[in-house]
Order: sequence, then C-alpha cells, then structure tokens
Amino acid sequence: MKFAVLGAGNIAVQPNGVLPNLHHIADKAVVTAVADPVQRKAEEAAERFGIPKVFTSLDDMLDDGEFDAVVNLTPIPVHGETSLKILEAGKHLTTEKPVGVTIEEVDALEEAAAARNLTVVCAPPNMLYPTRREARRLLAANTVGQLCFVRHRSSGPGPGSIAWPSDPSWFYEKGSGPMFDIGVYSMHEMIGILNRPVQRVFGFFGITEATRTVPAGPYRGLTFPVTANDNNLVLLDFGDSLFGVIDGTYNVWAAKSPRMEVFGREGTLNMWHNLNVTGGKQLEVFRVDHAHGVRGWWDVEIGDLAFAQRHVDNLKRALIVEHLVDVVRGDRPNELTLDQARHALEIMLKAEEAGRTGQAIELTTTFEPAKFDPSIKEEALVHG
Repeated sequence: MKFAVLGAGNIAVQPNGVLPNLHHIADKAVVTAVADPVQRKAEEAAERFGIPKVFTSLDDMLDDGEFDAVVNLTPIPVHGETSLKILEAGKHLTTEKPVGVTIEEVDALEEAAAARNLTVVCAPPNMLYPTRREARRLLAANTVGQLCFVRHRSSGPGPGSIAWPSDPSWFYEKGSGPMFDIGVYSMHEMIGILNRPVQRVFGFFGITEATRTVPAGPYRGLTFPVTANDNNLVLLDFGDSLFGVIDGTYNVWAAKSPRMEVFGREGTLNMWHNLNVTGGKQLEVFRVDHAHGVRGWWDVEIGDLAFAQRHVDNLKRALIVEHLVDVVRGDRPNELTLDQARHALEIMLKAEEAGRTGQAIELTTTFEPAKFDPSIKEEALVHG
C-alpha cells in the first residue's frame, strides 16, 4: 500500500517512531508523500527516508492524492479535524492517540469512514503486543478467578521535566495534558485486557504547579504556564463489582510497582513493563488453590512469544501502519477500532466532568469485545 504521512515531528522521525522502522515492512507499506506546516521538517524527513513528495499542507497533499492511506501524526488538538479531511478525501486512516478531543469528532469520523467503506486504525497499538494478548487470555481463562479490582499506572515526569527534543509547552496546554498524552495508554490496555467496556466513571483532576520550567535539553530555561490538568486519577466501574483505577500525571519520576495489577478472588496477575526491550519478567501470576494446597507466585512463560515480541520491538510505532495494511487486505480483523478509541476518549472526558460535578457519570459508548479461544495460547502474530 502507498502511504502519506501527515506531521514530521517526533512521533514520525524519532528512533521508536513510524518512519525509521517502516523498512521492516517494505513489502507492505511505501511512503510516497509527507506534509508538515514547517517546510524544513517535511524536507528533512523526505531526504532522510527517501520520500519523493513534500507538502506544507494537508489539503495540498490530498489534492495530489497518489496514495491509498494517511498516517496522521499531528498534535492532539487537531487529530479530529485532520482525520475527517483524510477520510472525506477517500483515504484509509491510521491516527495517533487520542482519536479526537470530543465524541462528536469521533462520530463524524465513523460516519465518513462508513460512507466510503474505509478502514480506520487507532493508536495506541498496545493490544497488538503479545504480552497484552497473553494477559487477556489468562484472565479470560479464569486464571485469577472472579475479577475484583484493577490498577494501571501510566504516569511519568512529563516532557517539560526532561531533555525533550522540541518545545514541550503544548503538552501542558488545555486540550492536551497527560491524560490525553499517556493516560490513554492505560485506558486502551485496561479495557483491552479486561475485554469489556466501562459502565460509569469518576475522576480527580488538578494542576500541581501554575508554571513549569524546562530543566534540561534544547529548551532548558523555558518557563510556560500550565493550563491542562497535570495530576489525574480516574475511577472505573465495569459492572459486576469490578472496579479499576488509572493514574495519568506528569508528576511521577520513578515507581517500582507493576504497570498493571489485576486482583481476582483466586489470585493476582501482574504486567510489568511497557515493552520487553530490556528483558526481565513481563507477566507473573499469584495463585491460591486451597483444594490442591497451591499458594505462591509464578512467572508466566512467554518464550514461545519471542518471535512475535521481536517483530513488535522492530516495528515500534510503525506497527499501526502494518495493522492497517493487514486489515485492508483482509488478513486479520481490526483490533484497534474506532469504537474502542471512542470509548477510551469518553472515559477520559466523562471522568474529568465527574471530577468537576462530584457525581459519577454513566457512559454512553461501548465496543465489541474481541473474540478468541482462551484455552489456546496465541502463536507469533506476524502476517506476511
């Protein structure tokens, strides 16, 4: 498939981004155009990655139109409006997270895609990771019994606290913030691994400091106001007395706890890391079986998933491009759907509203749970 890339910033060109890793799937995806309002960025990306056409606007790139799909890597506040233009131009779409900033934006995307029989794939790609899929299988196989409580951690220090390569101030502006930036990963992983939608939400949201000053890197000394909530906690009610909590802040420098903890009546499942790039344990289970005298921790054997994990490690953010190709070709179902992305967005929006009003809020969106056999461990998820 021929692709165009909209946005030549960090997520496009950094080592774990899209463009540096597409060579692993050169038989599936070819980039024929790149657009960025900063012409220098577009030209540098084109020269570095051998992209033949350069544009400074989405409209001009769409008018050219010699591609099948667009990878939307624009900043958070403009995801919705740019994605709608792409679909209205008849192009398949893979878009960065979150899919939009309002439910109305996402509804418009769904209508446009359906009217033109187009495929939309929504980041983050985490539910394509073999460890996430194995965690989902273990829970579906009743490994820890009836599920009761889930905790997920996505917080970090934030771009304004480290040597970020570009101006980090926009991450702290209203319409962006850590919930849209990193909390969205927790949203997608929790609803994906539990494989069920949320029924109602509550949240606590606040700003810890009115201004921030960048301590290192090319923007060291830059001081900017903070208008987006940067300290956020979301409470989730899945129904059937299953509850969850997600943190999404720019206030965590380090933590020793697992990324995700799932507590059930017969045990606990821990998921440790974002990606298995440094080795070490990924999944571990605590089991209690009184009938057989079993009680203790076990590392989950995932060696048979090593090939699939290597594929994920190689592709990094380009994984969402491969998934779009596979879905359009009919090689696999879409597992990064617009419905799931809309549900994650509604969780974040309604949780913040609940924090303002002091009342838990029922959700109106949902998604179709994934269908799979929980008794069978998946093999490598690589499609040629």
